[in-house]
Amino acid sequence: MAVQTSAPPGGPAGAAAGVAAGTRGLSAGRIWSELRRLPVIPMFILVFLLVIPAIFADVLSPHDSTIGDLDRALEPPGWVRDRETSQVVVQRVRDKNPNEISINNARRNLNTGVANLVDANGNGEVDLGETVVRMEEGGSWEYPFGTDKQGRDVLSRMMHGARISLAVSCLAILLGGILGTGLGMIAAYRGGFLDAVLMRIVDIKLAFPSILLALTLVVAIGSGFSTVIIVIALLLWARYARVIRGEALAIRERDFIDRARVAGASNLRIMMKHIFPNVFNTVIVLATLEVGHVIILEATLSFLGAGIPRPNPAWGLMAADGREVITSSYWIFMFPCLAIVLTVLSMNLLGDWLRDRLDPKLRNV
Repeated sequence: MAVQTSAPPGGPAGAAAGVAAGTRGLSAGRIWSELRRLPVIPMFILVFLLVIPAIFADVLSPHDSTIGDLDRALEPPGWVRDRETSQVVVQRVRDKNPNEISINNARRNLNTGVANLVDANGNGEVDLGETVVRMEEGGSWEYPFGTDKQGRDVLSRMMHGARISLAVSCLAILLGGILGTGLGMIAAYRGGFLDAVLMRIVDIKLAFPSILLALTLVVAIGSGFSTVIIVIALLLWARYARVIRGEALAIRERDFIDRARVAGASNLRIMMKHIFPNVFNTVIVLATLEVGHVIILEATLSFLGAGIPRPNPAWGLMAADGREVITSSYWIFMFPCLAIVLTVLSMNLLGDWLRDRLDPKLRNV
């Protein structure tokens, strides 16, 4: 008895179109599902707080990051409206061209008798002979984040500081990752005495506090941009070596490694062609998680005066400059510290997401 089946509408062409439509729908759904899992907020913060300012700092910064105007020193952010942080505006009577001096200079003129207050309340006009000083409450939007003690724009220094943090992080993690990953694979593959010696060196390195060891190395080598990168790389390699060794020990016992040995592959080829691709995901996750650690290390060294030298606009240096006037000019200290906190938190969240996506054990949890 023959069984008759009905053909789909449109014949074979219709069937092919239906399969294609189903495939497109499945792909679109899968893409949307993956997009929903992306850490949008951390990625947004990293792109607009770290990456874009670091790349386009020369274009986006409104002022020079190293040259300031002492007459505009300690000027508050544009949105601040407070009598404690008044802006003093000087207008010359003869030519009517506006000029500006700092509140400190105006008060010095008052104290020395060069100027006399017209308004007894202290927030009106000050007579300087041919010059009239008018005290205005609040800051200026010419400096949205205010100025520091040297009259340098805080926003411009924040942007250029992001460039320094990104450059130090990328270079230090690259150098430390290459050294640690290589030593970890060698220790796991060779085993024996070499493995024991390398792991004891790692244990000794991890036993020392990172900041103390970094300060010792900086004193021995000398401060500078390249010194900070080398010191941080020497602090990072042990973390990579310990983790990668554990991964490589398990991979070394797999059957495809034995087949590669039987086929006559050299030890270098086995490590580069068979072991390294299987630990690459772990290296990427470690690198992402270490970015926050590197930024904190660089900021700490700069804060202590052993990192990026002045007048370079490092976030740690800005925080160190602002601690002396934190009670009266809080913005100098607040903005770089806030940038460090947001960047480190976002990198940690992004690293956790990458670990969940790249680790086969956690991918379907």
